[in-house]
Amino acid sequence: MFYTGYLNLWFTDRPLVERIEPLVALGVRHFNVFAWREAPMADLVAECRRRGATLFSTFDGDMGALADPADNAKTLHTWAESLEMAELYGVAALYIFSNQIDVIDGRELVRPLSDNYSQAEQYANLLAQTERILRLVEQTSVEVRVESLSRNVFIGQQTIDTPQIAIDWVRRMNHPQFRYTFDTYHQQRGAGELLMTLERNIDIIAGVHIGDAPTRQEPGTGEINFANIASTLHRLNYDGEIGLEFSPSKDPANALAVVQQLFPVT
Repeated sequence: MFYTGYLNLWFTDRPLVERIEPLVALGVRHFNVFAWREAPMADLVAECRRRGATLFSTFDGDMGALADPADNAKTLHTWAESLEMAELYGVAALYIFSNQIDVIDGRELVRPLSDNYSQAEQYANLLAQTERILRLVEQTSVEVRVESLSRNVFIGQQTIDTPQIAIDWVRRMNHPQFRYTFDTYHQQRGAGELLMTLERNIDIIAGVHIGDAPTRQEPGTGEINFANIASTLHRLNYDGEIGLEFSPSKDPANALAVVQQLFPVT
């Protein structure tokens, strides 16, 4: 297993590029940054290389809506740009979402669709558009990740807003470069059934993101039983990413120590 540090959530009193050094000092050498178009990608990658680290994953904050037929040309174009960026900078994983989410005054709003499409129409378009995007992905070494985003976090309804639908999306595609990330925070807030979801879907899970609920801080600050999650992952021989997708409640070193006790990385 390996840790991925989330630059948008750790050491937030510093500029984004300057957050890499203290995380490397804690032993973290893989990183995620939100919304690559808005991030100083060249500077982040240069700093990672200088520190012997890697910018591991990101996503496009202006991708468009896969669920909206009116956005088909846009999403195909933006995904081509994202893949070009990932190949240029050596980014291993890109996240994909069903809808365009806009951050306005600190609130995360799901952008309305262009017409009153039914849920079935939205899903059918999403599946067809994903197939087109995967043809582009196949020309690269990039892995595409689906993450279920809880409907309780965002304002407005997304097409993919439960783990069940997100997992169905991955299984329907049945593609080696299209995998699922199990996010403890979103899973607990949106559906529960954390252990059952892990056990039934470990074959398609490429990442496990850590964040207690409801505050999205380190384990022990909320209601999730991380000891049970850790023992289940051990029993299932999980050996992938452990994403530190939470804001430390106090000292970052102490927050990471809590994760290290539960999910030790050798």
